[in-house]
Amino acid sequence: MTRFHANLLLTFVALIWGSAFVAQNRGMADVGPLLFTGVRFLIGSVVVLPFALLEWRRLGRAGRPLVKLDGLHIAGLGFLMTLGAVMQQVGIQFTSVTNAGFLTAVYVPLVPVLAWLLLRQVAHWSVWPAAAGCLVGAFLLSGAHELRIGLGDLWVAGSAIPWAVHVLMVGRWADRMGAPFLVASGQFAVCGVLSLIAAFGMEPVHWSGLVAAAWPIAYTGVMSVGIAFTAQVVAQRYAHASDAAIILSAETLFAAACGYLMLGERLNTAGLIGCGLMLACILLVQLMPLVRTLRRRQILTNPSN
Repeated sequence: MTRFHANLLLTFVALIWGSAFVAQNRGMADVGPLLFTGVRFLIGSVVVLPFALLEWRRLGRAGRPLVKLDGLHIAGLGFLMTLGAVMQQVGIQFTSVTNAGFLTAVYVPLVPVLAWLLLRQVAHWSVWPAAAGCLVGAFLLSGAHELRIGLGDLWVAGSAIPWAVHVLMVGRWADRMGAPFLVASGQFAVCGVLSLIAAFGMEPVHWSGLVAAAWPIAYTGVMSVGIAFTAQVVAQRYAHASDAAIILSAETLFAAACGYLMLGERLNTAGLIGCGLMLACILLVQLMPLVRTLRRRQILTNPSN
């Protein structure tokens, strides 16, 4: 898979996540966020499990079985996923949706910074203005006019750290193991179990609520977790982490589009400008590296020029 094709796959991931916003919104009317998260991630793990088992057997036949360190990496990804989701949900209880939507997008510029600090990966220059532009676009799209920092805001902003580290490490560890389905199914199972443990300790759990939210849970479990998160693991073996963070931020755009089509929501002028700015930044980070590649090819083809 080329870097360009990986970026296209990540765009498809963002589309699924954006469409799942409607199902998540409706599902919250019947169950708590931790219970919803736990059940849907376990469903996602089961969806990917057959492919993970085939992958396990393939690695065994090839003489490359996973070792204990690989299992720790998978558990670490699941823990990061759980930590980000739980911190975000805790913060949402004490802040506005507007602030939460904007502060979650902090992970976009955080990824290239962490990639440089932790992995010494130098991103293409276009990543920096694109990351800043996505952050401004998310602010405009959220409809915010001012940002007052409170306890809930700090929890949501803090959730950007595990999300950013997850985006940074998922491609690195999945590529090293050569087992994207095992990585995906394993991290989903860890996240699902940890979220359910937290749900039984912090939320009312009723079977009637699960039955009422069955369709939203099933859709997000199969599509958002089983398909989209697995596609993210596959694509990030070939995509730069900074590119992935910016492209995945298009989830906000697709969520707005689905809200428009399915819930009758409308954007004001600031929201439309925010959508346009985020779209421009996503195109910038994908096209600028291609321009440099085309120039190099032209120089190699016509060295006299």
